[in-house]
Amino acid sequence: MERRNRSIKALEELTYIDSLDDTSRASGLKRWSETYFINENFANNFDLEFNDLKTMEELFFKNISFLKLHSINLKKQLIELKDMQKFFV
Repeated sequence: MERRNRSIKALEELTYIDSLDDTSRASGLKRWSETYFINENFANNFDLEFNDLKTMEELFFKNISFLKLHSINLKKQLIELKDMQKFFV
């Protein structure tokens, strides 16, 4: 039962994080992945019903795509800041 409760909590947190703005979403996803994948090796122990697993899968891959785009945008912003810095120096 504890594993099921943790799985439901993980899904609820991921659903909430998905609704945040870009910066909060990125940091929330980092914290979420550290909690459920890196620190506790919880990835193989999700105990959810099929529909909940499908929802988790969709959110997971949607957020992977988001993180890829977010990192590209951050890289562009960093380049712009470096260009501005060169202009002022």
